[in-house]
Amino acid sequence: MLNFDAVIFDMDGVVTQTALVHASAWERMFNEYLRYREREFSEPFRRFSHDEDYLQFVDGRPRYEGVTSFLKSRGIKIPLGEPEDQPRKETICGLGNRKNEIFNQMLEEEGVGVYDSTIIFVKELLRRGVRVGIATSSKNCSLILKRAGVANLFETSVDGVVAAELGLRGKPEPDIFILACNTLGVRYDRAVVVEDAVSGVRAGAKGKFGLIVGVARGNNAHELLSNGADLVVRDISELSINDIHNWFSQKRTHVSRTGR
Repeated sequence: MLNFDAVIFDMDGVVTQTALVHASAWERMFNEYLRYREREFSEPFRRFSHDEDYLQFVDGRPRYEGVTSFLKSRGIKIPLGEPEDQPRKETICGLGNRKNEIFNQMLEEEGVGVYDSTIIFVKELLRRGVRVGIATSSKNCSLILKRAGVANLFETSVDGVVAAELGLRGKPEPDIFILACNTLGVRYDRAVVVEDAVSGVRAGAKGKFGLIVGVARGNNAHELLSNGADLVVRDISELSINDIHNWFSQKRTHVSRTGR
């Protein structure tokens, strides 16, 4: 019998090959906006970059929080606006909606790919009786999983739509992971969180989940480990169910010996 009960996956960059699409959409939207501010306010243009800006201020966060975080880093203040704002409106919500518009255009053109190694792993988990769920900040979760043809593999999915409806805090707070576990009826200390974003591993650590696995598809293994990941892999193919089982066994032995 396995000594863990569930694995909760982030979606973008872990299950689906959409993290790079998100990053490209954010880059296009912000650079459009920064060029606009250069024209209108004579502000020096400094390009939004993947490594300096996306990973630090946007990756893994709910859409409007990502806009707020990045603009704050540049000292830019604009109104929050409303979720219904048009994509060209100069508000936090308007910029976030423009990013989503670009993202959906790119999905239409490129389709949705999945990481085969993750899908193989999910199917093996299900075969062994492990509960499987998704916890993502994306408001496009349902659409993406359906387009990828893998929606039926996940017993529960807590996404940005659910979070907004219930007033859940976004990553790095653990709320969506906690709800996923509660829905599955499993204890947090017997659940695994699999994440590729710093904000996600921080959420897993804050929620005191049994194991936080970081997926470092870029050169960010150190950042994932230093922010709460217990172990880091470059791809799920490097991880096995027995690895997880043995990790929990070692942790339990350590706790029994130290009393902590």
